[in-house]
Amino acid sequence: MSETEIIQTLLNIRFTDVLDILIVSVIIYYLLKFLAGTRGWQILIGLLILLLFWIIAKIFQFETLGWIFENLWSIGIFIIVVLFQPELRRGLAKLGEKGIFKFLSPSNKKVVDDVIRACLFMADRKIGSLIVFERTVDLTNYIEGFVRIDAEITPEILITIFTPQTPLHDGAVIIKEKKIAFARAFLPLTVSTDIPENVGTRHRAALGITEETDAVAVVVSEERGEISLAVDGKLHRNLDVLMLRKKLYKLLEIEKPSTFEILRKRLKKAKHEAK
Repeated sequence: MSETEIIQTLLNIRFTDVLDILIVSVIIYYLLKFLAGTRGWQILIGLLILLLFWIIAKIFQFETLGWIFENLWSIGIFIIVVLFQPELRRGLAKLGEKGIFKFLSPSNKKVVDDVIRACLFMADRKIGSLIVFERTVDLTNYIEGFVRIDAEITPEILITIFTPQTPLHDGAVIIKEKKIAFARAFLPLTVSTDIPENVGTRHRAALGITEETDAVAVVVSEERGEISLAVDGKLHRNLDVLMLRKKLYKLLEIEKPSTFEILRKRLKKAKHEAK
């Protein structure tokens, strides 16, 4: 394409074309953001791999493989509905309740600092606990046997909940919209075998909920008195207060860096790589 043709093409672009592309981009962005951290994300990756095989079959004219994919795509919409049924249900519910552009704000600086203070107190006294921050994925579809609390977050309340022999000490606390939403919540346990043998049920529950959702879980070990953090199905163990605060601030998007700071860090990284 010549330079004149490129200029002519750009001049023919209408405002509605730009708006159309922008809307599609926003929909794709929020769709990927919603699926991230869930089983739906893994299914989406699998579908993309199948799509790649179909393209290869078309390019190299693999007749048998091409025939299989062509017949598979004809019922693809029904397969997608079945595979993504939980995600579609949650997405439509979220859209109806809050709107697509309004996501949960799981915490602020004070909430996180109060949780950290409670965890430090419990770690020092080896009081086991599991505190889960809900982010964009609604956790009510994943928890069982919970007790609704709807209380303001304070270190004293959290410590009281997890004190042994009290009615609510077992299970997890769910933090939602800057409040203690539920206590004594039982979470799905991880099915992964690639975890340390000396971790208990709380850690397995923390891994399980972060494998299926984008939640962030903080665990205090009753046996060792150490604090761990689970996110994206990975466990970060034996964190000190500074590292725990740093990770939570980043994951819960507290004190976001300015655009200037982001650009400065990128330039610094680029210079370092150039050397």
